[in-house]
Amino acid sequence: MKKIAFATCERYPDLTEDDRLVTEPLRQRGIEVIPLIWGSGLAPSRNPGGIVIRSCWDYHYKPQQFLRWIRQTEEQGAALWNPARVIEWNLNKIYLRDLKRQGVATPETVWLERGTRADLQTVLEERGWRKAVVKPLISATAFRTWVTSPETASGEQSAFAEVLSESGAMAQQFVEEVQTRGEWSFMFFGGEYSHAVLKKPKAGDFRVQEEYGGYAESVTPAAPLIEQAQRILALIPDRLLFARIDAVEVDGGLWLMELELIEPFLFLNCDPLAPQRFAEAIASLLF
Repeated sequence: MKKIAFATCERYPDLTEDDRLVTEPLRQRGIEVIPLIWGSGLAPSRNPGGIVIRSCWDYHYKPQQFLRWIRQTEEQGAALWNPARVIEWNLNKIYLRDLKRQGVATPETVWLERGTRADLQTVLEERGWRKAVVKPLISATAFRTWVTSPETASGEQSAFAEVLSESGAMAQQFVEEVQTRGEWSFMFFGGEYSHAVLKKPKAGDFRVQEEYGGYAESVTPAAPLIEQAQRILALIPDRLLFARIDAVEVDGGLWLMELELIEPFLFLNCDPLAPQRFAEAIASLLF
């Protein structure tokens, strides 16, 4: 039986419940899954089939350490999925600016690199924004993300300056459709569309993550939306094992919010065939 590692974090040493859904379909294909806590020092050579980056959900707290681990793992000859250069590119949200330059629709955004000095209230007033979202350039699960306005910005300047000094920040015009319509997540395995969910925040919030009261519904998107998501993914030249495209529908088109290529929750529990599709994509890399 072939072996493959699923990279995880200390909080989930035995993998997440969602990721465990794929272990039996992989076993049926002659593949054993070994949990691997990233940065633990466990030699990748124990896992000759390679390493699938899964629930490394603490990487944004120590991004440079995570990148060193990724690079060292690759240098030691272990196959990584997704590839190291994809992970490095996707780690910093500046990648959204790259995609916008290639024609992908995204919310209007101000990019502020690490070490930049800027006044949050001035950023909003210069653009006439009544509401915006502030995010670190390296972040996950809405970490240090908040909604701001010209009325509240001065009181948030200290937090804003801290984010600028640590990772850099993005200020993004608030997209009302996140609250009114919800945010789509499109899952792709081996470049092929698998399934989707529609995530919605709790009343009065904008964060769609479950830990903040958000919830996800298993919904089949209209074909044109799936096609738009596929066109976004086609801009990535590398072979990808998995991808999650988070986007909001605005006037019939998708606005990209995130392209998740490192450690996205894949909502395998929302489609009974999704674990089989993911297992097949993994198996196609090994056999």
